Amino acid sequence: MSTRLRALGAVAAIVLLTGGCAAGTHPGAAAVVGKTEISVSDVDNTSRAVSSALGQSFNTVAALNILVSNALVSEIGQQKSITVTPAETAAAALSSVGDDQSMYQKFQSSAETRDFLNAVGTASVITVKLAGGTIQDLQNQTKLQQGVLAVREASKGIDVSVAPRFGKWSDGTLDGTISGSLSKESDQTAARRKAAENAAQQAQGQG
Repeated sequence: MSTRLRALGAVAAIVLLTGGCAAGTHPGAAAVVGKTEISVSDVDNTSRAVSSALGQSFNTVAALNILVSNALVSEIGQQKSITVTPAETAAAALSSVGDDQSMYQKFQSSAETRDFLNAVGTASVITVKLAGGTIQDLQNQTKLQQGVLAVREASKGIDVSVAPRFGKWSDGTLDGTISGSLSKESDQTAARRKAAENAAQQAQGQG
């Protein structure tokens, strides 16, 4: 698995560490996070666009995990009145792709991938700030872990629901291998997904 996939996979650790998920969503919704609805088309479009930017598969399970994470952290940021400047978002977005300028430019080439990566960056900054950190702490694993724990605590009051067709929410993670998911994974794709999840957990376990 590439470094850039590990970088994005680590962001999903925020979702992996959050609590359970309420059953049921609105018709046509892939997930509902507090007041934010994530549509099936949002997930499909994100999966396709990010796969194109990365040059390899970024399936719907990975896309939905991070879209839910972004929405959850954004709502927490609003509740806690945490501000993020455009410069902080840009710096965190670059960090999210391993400081790879070429990859960063690929994400900037379309509105869809640019907005996705900016949301990832903003979520990273909010997570660090929840732990009392600053933009300089984006690579500080201790601060990141503290921030993730703060997200988990703050998320207890936010309802999160995922459509069963995307899989089953189990132990704080979305298992897309459960029958009913939107797409059936090949063995290779399943291996990539599991590797990304493992990398995310390992990244947050450091420090």
